[in-house]
Amino acid sequence: MVSAAAQAGVLAACVVLFVPMGLAGWHLSRNKVLFFSGALFVSLAVGVHLSPYLPSLPHLLVASFHPQPVSSGSSFSSSCVPFLHRVSWADTPGRVGRAWSWPQSLASTCGLARLSRDDASLLLNGSWVIVAGDSQARLLVLALLRLLLDPVAAAAAEPELFRRHSDYRASVPAHGISIDFIWAPFESNLTRLLHEDLRLSPRTPDVLVLGSGLWHMLHVTDAVRYGDALASIADAAKSLRSPLPMPPPHMFWIGLPRLVNHMLNTDAKKAHMNDTMLQAYDLEVDKRRLLQSDGGPFLLLDVGKLTRGCGMQCTADGMHYDGEVYDAVMHIMLNALVIES
Repeated sequence: MVSAAAQAGVLAACVVLFVPMGLAGWHLSRNKVLFFSGALFVSLAVGVHLSPYLPSLPHLLVASFHPQPVSSGSSFSSSCVPFLHRVSWADTPGRVGRAWSWPQSLASTCGLARLSRDDASLLLNGSWVIVAGDSQARLLVLALLRLLLDPVAAAAAEPELFRRHSDYRASVPAHGISIDFIWAPFESNLTRLLHEDLRLSPRTPDVLVLGSGLWHMLHVTDAVRYGDALASIADAAKSLRSPLPMPPPHMFWIGLPRLVNHMLNTDAKKAHMNDTMLQAYDLEVDKRRLLQSDGGPFLLLDVGKLTRGCGMQCTADGMHYDGEVYDAVMHIMLNALVIES
């Protein structure tokens, strides 16, 4: 397609060529009506022949007479991304647990909101969503199913979703939505998913959510090796994005939760999964250019910040948190998709 600059150049050339000729012809012609008819015929003929090459010529003409202000909507929306996790937590009178919300001022300014089932279905209409990782990723899928499915269907899906160390697939046929949970507790599992499984797939997902670290912290207990693995994931994700002829997936990274050491249910977890190790692992996430804020491909879903906000009363085992936390994670992800779309 011819660029706008080239189209403007051709338009200018036509003006320079035909306007002086037309003025001269008008003054020299004895039959003004005949001249005008001929000029109109020539103009129409030239326009018909040039129109395939100047598809936006009408827009150039309209813009030249009616200049439009530059829209700042995109930059405005992007400026709201850092505030996605700025949620408030409050006790719920008469109920067990806590509830979250965005401050009213922030919700009004950025349009952040809990999406209804209909709104979420419309947003994800026709989408393929992949969530891969450990139990934190599984809990995020549960929150998504509870939003997209009716309560009976969501309750029926839960036992299958929580089959130990297994994958799970769900769909919302009315809206063409497919959701895949892939059990991938180690970083090597995620790298293989990006490098091999998605490379061989005839279609790439529209939304890709990954997260890991807890199993590495428990079984490997080496923050630097974890960071090396994250660097491999970041490279694989970038290579997945770059050569695609279609838009790349929206990519999210599930952060590590707050760990309440004395509540962990095994001696091995208490020995290896402490605040010092968690800080070292979080530091590797920041250092390895995994996140968009550091030039990486993933937008962080900051589970750590949300679990610290909800507090110890929101966890029974010091690692997995109440459904309200993962509901907040899910709505942050959906609002990020609204901003990015």
